[in-house]
Amino acid sequence: MVNSAYRPGRAWSIAFLLTGLALVNFLDKIVLGMVAVPLMAELKMSAADFGVLAGSFFWLFSLSGVALSFLADRYPARWILLVLAFSWSVLQIPLVFAHGVMTFLVCRVVLGIAEGPTIAISMHALFKWFPNEKRSLPMAIFNQGAAVGLVLAGLLIPLVSKHWGWRTNFELLAIVGALWCLLWLCFGREGNLGAAPSATAGVGDQTAPDAAMSRLPYRRILTMPSVLILLLIGFAAYWSGALILTWLPAYLQMGLGFDAVTSGRLFSGVLLLTAPYTIALGWISDRMLARGASSRKARVNVINAAFLLGGVLLIGLTMIDMAPLAKVAVLGVATCLPTICFTFVPAILAELVPMVQRSSVMGIYLAVATSAGAISPVVVGRLVEHHHGIGAHGYQLGFAIGGGLLIVAALLSACYLHPERAHRRLTLASRGVA
Repeated sequence: MVNSAYRPGRAWSIAFLLTGLALVNFLDKIVLGMVAVPLMAELKMSAADFGVLAGSFFWLFSLSGVALSFLADRYPARWILLVLAFSWSVLQIPLVFAHGVMTFLVCRVVLGIAEGPTIAISMHALFKWFPNEKRSLPMAIFNQGAAVGLVLAGLLIPLVSKHWGWRTNFELLAIVGALWCLLWLCFGREGNLGAAPSATAGVGDQTAPDAAMSRLPYRRILTMPSVLILLLIGFAAYWSGALILTWLPAYLQMGLGFDAVTSGRLFSGVLLLTAPYTIALGWISDRMLARGASSRKARVNVINAAFLLGGVLLIGLTMIDMAPLAKVAVLGVATCLPTICFTFVPAILAELVPMVQRSSVMGIYLAVATSAGAISPVVVGRLVEHHHGIGAHGYQLGFAIGGGLLIVAALLSACYLHPERAHRRLTLASRGVA
């Protein structure tokens, strides 16, 4: 049964505004990777140096993601998101004029601080408008903000760089971010679904409002096997995701030999695979949950299958000789499959934890997941430099490491990730029963 406080019209308007925020968020992330080749040439940077610069975005990303997401457990997410988004726009401006690596490094580190908590707080804000059994589809739509942002980046950034110079991209990002802030100021609102516990909520009743659970010690939440597996799943998926953001354009140009514009189009083609895939699975998952399927069947099993297949394909890139376009196709499918976890894992976490701690737990999850983004670009930069920046092998070794992580995460998830069981235990614990 859908909670009577659920208002579909307003809920979906907020969902689309937050999707727009995710679009801006990922444009800010990807722009550095999309201008990697001219930036390295102008600033005389090696592949290893660029790997450090790219990874610097994530140096304090996770720390700020945890610290600031605690604020959204106590203060309205609406205003926190507005301040964060406005700061992104401001931070693009120095990059338009910067001619030294240090300016880029400082701005990317600070941008990482400002963007660190955004996704966690956005998901927390979104879940205030949708009940558990209706969260997969809006989460899938929300994640498409990232996909659309990446597709637009692949299509537009190379063209902007070609006609007006690569620095112009930072000017445009500042303007786009400011426009979103204006829309959010006018139409953004705070949801209240689950703000009060239900008098009839029973133990293990997952259709009951989230606030039916009381605050728990974070040690109790974070040591649950199911929660630990969700953290590992996020880390494994983000390893490959960070490589796509950072190294895919360079891999297409310097590894596979495509020109910049063609690489941008192929980059967009790879990312376009995610939209129909995640939206369809999100819709199917919500239908299954509405008909009484368990979260393990409707969400966990899908993640496991996607991770296993994606991991095998990524490892296969290093073992099977293929034409460049075939490699792009395999890489596209392999990196598309794990993205379903970005739809299902937050929904599972929201299902498990008390609403009063949801934003902070989301922040902790994303901190662990995105820490892969500080590691994987540097690892691949070293691998590429070890192979003298020639050919695709260095890049593909980095992808293969990600494939191994996906397989390990899927196998552990199949054994230990049981959302319903974890929900019952945490609900009992919150009521002092266990």
